Amino acid sequence: MSAADLVLVNARVRTPELTGHTALAVRDGVITALGDDADARAWAGPGTETVDLGGATLTPGLTDAHSHPVWGLEMFSGTDLSAVRDLDELRAALAAAERRGGWVVGFGLDHNVFGGRPVHRALIEDVLDGVPASLRLYDGHSILATGPALKAAGVDGPRSFAQRSEIVCDADGIPTGHLIEHAAMDLLTPVLPVQPAAERRSRLVELLSSMAATGLASAHVMDLGGHDVPGLLAAVEEEGDLPVRLRLAPWCMPGADAAQLDELVRLQGRSGRLWQVAGVKFFMDGTVEGGTAWLEHADCHGQGADAFWPDPAGYAAAVRHLHRAGIGTATHAIGDAAVRNVLDTVEALGPGGPRHRIEHIETVPDDQLGRFVVLGVAASMQPPHTAYTRADRTDEWSKRLGDERADRAWRLRDLRDAGATLALGSDWPIAHYDARQVLATAQRPRGAASARPGLTGLMALEGCTTHAAFAAGEEAVAGRIAPGYRADLTAFAVDPVEAPADETEQAPIRLTVAGGRVTHRG
Repeated sequence: MSAADLVLVNARVRTPELTGHTALAVRDGVITALGDDADARAWAGPGTETVDLGGATLTPGLTDAHSHPVWGLEMFSGTDLSAVRDLDELRAALAAAERRGGWVVGFGLDHNVFGGRPVHRALIEDVLDGVPASLRLYDGHSILATGPALKAAGVDGPRSFAQRSEIVCDADGIPTGHLIEHAAMDLLTPVLPVQPAAERRSRLVELLSSMAATGLASAHVMDLGGHDVPGLLAAVEEEGDLPVRLRLAPWCMPGADAAQLDELVRLQGRSGRLWQVAGVKFFMDGTVEGGTAWLEHADCHGQGADAFWPDPAGYAAAVRHLHRAGIGTATHAIGDAAVRNVLDTVEALGPGGPRHRIEHIETVPDDQLGRFVVLGVAASMQPPHTAYTRADRTDEWSKRLGDERADRAWRLRDLRDAGATLALGSDWPIAHYDARQVLATAQRPRGAASARPGLTGLMALEGCTTHAAFAAGEEAVAGRIAPGYRADLTAFAVDPVEAPADETEQAPIRLTVAGGRVTHRG
């Protein structure tokens, strides 16, 4: 065997099961050998880097199965409002917020801040002294814009859109400032301050380095982040390596015609050393808090009866077009009707072909759980989203759904017990990207009086390794520690399978490796 580029010794190797091995070798970004520390001496050559892990537990590199690291840099820039808890705190934060390019831009705003009142610009405009402001709510599917911001964008009344979006207006047709879903929010984009390219590039590398420090070796990126993103990633790789492997899925939005679908097909396979375009992302609905989750029965505000695609048959036709081209899809589906519709669509495709997956799945009834298994649809879920709900159900999410649907929320363990593939992620920037938090939160009981058990430590680890790889159709090359697999690796100071969730959440990461290159040293 040729000399290794990297040799790791003195480790407890998990594949994610314990193997008894203590050492492995890497060459050209691929694992080439497993064995013990004595074997490792034969793998090394003059140019080999050998790292003693000091007894750390070595797992397959953690994957965030749902993240937005490129788009999220722009979507969530400016003033961080995630710590704001009520309207008084919001007003104080905006009064002190940095003005950039003559604007106040904020992100991470919790719906619960408004205390049940409608989201309205009149609640904040007086503290901004006429400065235009765009405040993105934490779910990423709505914005609160002030009057000057709306005027700059030419938004002065209601509009119709090809997709489920709304400029919320009062009884007189005057915009309240609440812009719901992508087409409405995008009206502000042309007038918002632009981030310089060099700043964007440096912020991306900084973000990915911080992700690697939590043990992340790869991420399934649920967007392309703009047509210039392949160029951005290529520019980063001209200067060095990406700290995290990225698999990007461009969006397919309502109204896409055959030419646009064919362009999505042509995008597949564009790649660099540690990034590639693979798969396509759809939206079947929006969010519960925004009233745009597609539900079998309307929510407690009388909303949620409509799909994001005004004609769900158009969604089915687009998925079928991509399926025939051999392309797997990932569909955002939060409400029970949205989940059912995606499963119906996949069932109509028939057996065989590329793998499909559903993102989020915040509420789903018993009779749909087994369909994930029968149809081979992967469930991709984000345990940290539960932080936006309260045990007493006084939060906006729970109040909108009501007790019955809130009882069947975030059914990670139920889906695993049913035999489904369950990939785990953060949905950064909607929740923190820390992979250890994803693992720990997934293990905690969920629901009233801790009614539903969490995942076991092994299940949680599988969600970020073997199951994430399967959801991406990469189970033959990723998600395990074995010769011939990608050298994406994470070394924990504790064993994430055996340690209590609280310890895993705080565990030092001794080493992260992506593509055979060390991206973090603890």
